[in-house]
Amino acid sequence: MSAQLSVAGEAILLREDRDGVVTLVLNRPARFNALSEEMLSALQAALDDIKDDDTVRCVVLAASGKAFCAGHDLKQMRANPRQDYYETLFAQCSRVMQSIVDLPVPVIARVHGMATAAGCQLVATCDLAVASESATFAVSGIDVGLFCSTPAVALSRNVAPKHAFDMLVTGRFISSAEALSFGLVNRVAPDAELDKAVAALTADICAKSPVAIRTGKAMFARQRSMSLEEAYTYAGNVMACNMMAEDAAEGIDAFIEKRKPVWKGR
Repeated sequence: MSAQLSVAGEAILLREDRDGVVTLVLNRPARFNALSEEMLSALQAALDDIKDDDTVRCVVLAASGKAFCAGHDLKQMRANPRQDYYETLFAQCSRVMQSIVDLPVPVIARVHGMATAAGCQLVATCDLAVASESATFAVSGIDVGLFCSTPAVALSRNVAPKHAFDMLVTGRFISSAEALSFGLVNRVAPDAELDKAVAALTADICAKSPVAIRTGKAMFARQRSMSLEEAYTYAGNVMACNMMAEDAAEGIDAFIEKRKPVWKGR
């Protein structure tokens, strides 16, 4: 794995590239992978590097140690008690989240341990999420007098409003089974089989046309803010353009000829 930024000699973000899958590993286990300024900067740099790389088929966001991510670094925040500092920090975090959404390929959260506050926001922001059976989730800022407003943006776009607001005003932890039923994660795997489940999902994505996947992610995100009529008009235009791709012709011909398609990526 290659390192992305070091603090006190420790690489806080690790990167591994294998067969079109980029795995980014949050690596501050002693601080439960808190989203410090440095961690956010490392994530932003990695996402910026990935976005224009046509060889990348999907991204996995994982973490080292006992937890996925405990949210913002509260000690760092309390060491800088200024509103302008907080506004800059939350804008930095929001840019990272938006960069995940804007990335042309699917981003999968590999969740173990706990994902709390902005860590839960990170899970909700990813396109897909696979969690271990023992994983837990919370937006628990309310317990320290802080409503998780920015995590609420991502959470409310993944979870039914009453479930999301319940989590936000109580700060309670939910299990991976509840997270699955709420729509916060896609799949739950036994702890020992988490990597196997993530690998199966990435393999499924990488087996599909890269043109179709990239077209689909961009379309899916954009149409959600449109009216029904606008969405159908937009989606119809996107699908017509997709039909003109060589991969679409190859895929349909392969289906008719009962053979496996050979994707060209264009």
